[in-house]
Amino acid sequence: MQLPDIQDEPDRRGIELDEVGVAGVRYPVHFADGSTVQDGIASIDVSVRLPADRRGTHMSRMLELVHEYLRQLDPRELPTALKAAASRLDVDSAQFDLSLPIAFEVVAPESAIASWQASDVSLSAKFNEGDVLVETTVRTDVTSLCPCSKAISDYGAHNQRSRVGLTVLGSSDDVYPVPVRRLFEMIRAVGSTPVFPIIKRIDERAVTMRAHDNPAFVEDMARDLSAACREIGVAHRVSVRNFESIHSHDARAGVTWPVRGLGSALVAPSGPG
Repeated sequence: MQLPDIQDEPDRRGIELDEVGVAGVRYPVHFADGSTVQDGIASIDVSVRLPADRRGTHMSRMLELVHEYLRQLDPRELPTALKAAASRLDVDSAQFDLSLPIAFEVVAPESAIASWQASDVSLSAKFNEGDVLVETTVRTDVTSLCPCSKAISDYGAHNQRSRVGLTVLGSSDDVYPVPVRRLFEMIRAVGSTPVFPIIKRIDERAVTMRAHDNPAFVEDMARDLSAACREIGVAHRVSVRNFESIHSHDARAGVTWPVRGLGSALVAPSGPG
């Protein structure tokens, strides 16, 4: 029996829609980017720009695209998935947004005990009239110790956990310029000390003294991370948030470089809070 295809009906209101699609699709993925391999459940959004003369899009096809192209998730292959989406859905603009936790192995500084530090990873990829842009974001925690508190106190200084987000932009020439493992390591290199899921007393001593020797404001962390990205020449956005331990508010800082080089074509991911 031939069933009517209501989505393909013409629309006479003359209004193009910026985004039409599915949101919050939870799907198993095998993430493999050449340096990190991990299985997980991703939250995925798929959207297209809908022409003014089209009443709707075929959202079931979006789920088929997720199943066919994103179960084996290699960020370097996102252009292929995007172009398939544009062709299958008969549009000139398509976008995938994916997020999932990825854990990276870390080693305690003195006991050398290994453990896994979970971080939030997201990818926002857009195909628009032949061009491809991909934003890769990693958010993870470090420790920061207040330089002002250290300077004015007779002993000690307040410290806190800080959530740091780093987003880098890839384009058609190089959609994935920095692997997520490297972004994770770059974040852990700023602040007063990295955090560790498992530490023994000998590690706690080392971490505490390291933080005291390396005080850092949110401003310091944002600038240091941006400077590291500029050294390797990648467009980026940095956001830092301190969950303050002696205030009833948080402190935050952020920077985007170049000023017009990131996020103009993609929906900006939410901050690290």
